[in-house]
Amino acid sequence: MTTTAPRRRASISDVARLARVSVGTVSNVLNRPDRVSPATRERVVAAIDELEFVPNGSARQLRAGTITTAGAIVLDVANPFFTDVARGIEDRLDEAGYTLMLASSDEEPEREARYLRLFEEHGVQGVMVVPATDELDHLESLRARGLRVVLLDRPSPSDTLSSVAVDDRAGAAAATQHLVGLGHERLAFLNGPHSIRQCADRSDGIRSALAAADMDPDEALVEVTIRSLNADGGQAGTQRVLALEDRPTAMVCVNDLTALGALRSLRIAGVPVPSGMAVVGYDDVAFAGELATPLTSVRQPTHQLGYRAADLLLDADDTVAHVTFQPELVVRESTTGVG
Repeated sequence: MTTTAPRRRASISDVARLARVSVGTVSNVLNRPDRVSPATRERVVAAIDELEFVPNGSARQLRAGTITTAGAIVLDVANPFFTDVARGIEDRLDEAGYTLMLASSDEEPEREARYLRLFEEHGVQGVMVVPATDELDHLESLRARGLRVVLLDRPSPSDTLSSVAVDDRAGAAAATQHLVGLGHERLAFLNGPHSIRQCADRSDGIRSALAAADMDPDEALVEVTIRSLNADGGQAGTQRVLALEDRPTAMVCVNDLTALGALRSLRIAGVPVPSGMAVVGYDDVAFAGELATPLTSVRQPTHQLGYRAADLLLDADDTVAHVTFQPELVVRESTTGVG
């Protein structure tokens, strides 16, 4: 029996050789077609077609001198909050005939930077990013190179980077006011690192609400920093709270996944909710109201957040704009004990 050796995949060098141009010119055709003359671009695209270097659909986009793809980087696409945000992005991009490249940074700046490089190499029209840190110089550089950039779920401190965000200070303050109104005098806050802007803003919101209620935040609040903003992180953080000698009677969680882990930890420890510990989540994802003890949570307009971010990215004038949504506290049994 005879076998046919698999055909070697064409490289960018093969394309350059066939089109009689440099590798750099091929790269420009792939990523920045406006920098290449129409005649040269046509020759490179013909070589790409002949060698099947890229799918035909992409080649057709290259002939038109446009690449209708946008990138988005969130902290964790497995988090239902970001899943809903991504759907909003996708819906808006689909209306404009764009496709979405989606990635998770896992809260790691190096991973974020790696995906940004990958997106740029693939010639995306722009990127929407939930920054992993407060450092935004790399995003400013992308913008300076002509790539559209929108900060997602993060207010922009810059007059060159557009942003779409929710007022996290207001959301955390509303959760705190609710718990204080129920008579709680000592709260725990399961939070991520303050290098993540949302975490810092939610901490500020809780502290400001306690101060407004004539309570000393340093006395009335125990902030527990967790390594992972998911259910496992919430479970581990709750174990630390339960080990405190002066145990808080209520807990605010940085997101609903963290709250899910907190509820699991409380159940294992035999602590009733809310009589032994009231729990508030953040995001109001789909499962929040379906738990055995429905979760009080700060609702964010997730779909609108993503949709508006994509809308700014697609703005024909490429103007810088800042959009801020207001959150809403949804009260359920995890704090009140009644439906």
